[in-house]
Amino acid sequence: MKALLLIAIAVAVFAAVPLVVHSNVVLNFLVVTLMIALAGQGWNILGGYGGQYSFGHAAFFGTGAYVTAILQVEYGVNAWIGFAAGIVAGAAVGAIIGGLAFRAGLRSSYFALVTLAFAEVLRILASVAPITGAGVGLLVKLDLRAQSFQFQSRAIFYYVILALVAVSLVIAQLLERSRFGTWLIAVRENEDAAMALGVDAFAVKLGAMVLSAAVTAAAGCFYVQYFLFIDSGIAYGTWISIEALLTPIIGGVGTVFGALVGALVVKSLGEGAKLVTGDVPGLDLMIYGAVLIVVIRFAPRGLVGAFTDARERLARRFAAPRPPVREAVRG
Repeated sequence: MKALLLIAIAVAVFAAVPLVVHSNVVLNFLVVTLMIALAGQGWNILGGYGGQYSFGHAAFFGTGAYVTAILQVEYGVNAWIGFAAGIVAGAAVGAIIGGLAFRAGLRSSYFALVTLAFAEVLRILASVAPITGAGVGLLVKLDLRAQSFQFQSRAIFYYVILALVAVSLVIAQLLERSRFGTWLIAVRENEDAAMALGVDAFAVKLGAMVLSAAVTAAAGCFYVQYFLFIDSGIAYGTWISIEALLTPIIGGVGTVFGALVGALVVKSLGEGAKLVTGDVPGLDLMIYGAVLIVVIRFAPRGLVGAFTDARERLARRFAAPRPPVREAVRG
């Protein structure tokens, strides 16, 4: 209950921002940051709680984005239905990749490389397939109506992505409290021991993969509705795979708020550096790398983990001393 209250407080604080901030620049920054946090939370479900590090979450982000765009552009499907279909498609791709990889017994670096390979294959296919617009990409028609998932105010987009992030936070919290989450963490810590205790490691990892893919695909669907354009370089580009894994690692891998905290820190530093030095190509990646090195060196459990450790140390330091236990005197 306490954890859900913290989520409610955090969401309420974010929800109050458009009431006091009316700058489109600030709102755009926060929308993009929350979108990255959503993709990062998808990675966190699989990599943080499940211990299955993926280098190819762009496969799910891109699938969600393309399915949403194709249904709207090519078939005239309602944007909201297309959004839901994109999430389902991303989850299906996650099931396929996870089923093949986990059935083959791939773990650690082998699993990471396979996910990267799938994302790259999908990028190549999208760059040549006519239905995806090949190298040109797809441009969603401007239609400023709520039923088209297009709004005149950035604040509405902000509330939509905030709601999606809030759902992802609740999902992560439920993972920490549920039996499935316990199985998932057990598989992360020692898969062989978990299987010896009766845990179906394949089913647990596959379930986490599907859930992770669905959350990341939701970020891809939102990207299309917000920017009204997608191409293979954006949809399946390495940028989203990098940011999706960096944000929870920096913020606190395997924690509820890790992806959100990491996204805020990383994107703030990146935008701040651009304001000072200009739009230098590759500057954001250099900043991400520097922040990652610092976090690994001084806060290996991420910023959320460092905060938790500091709070526990302070609690122990200021805790009232216990009275000494007297031994019973035998008469």
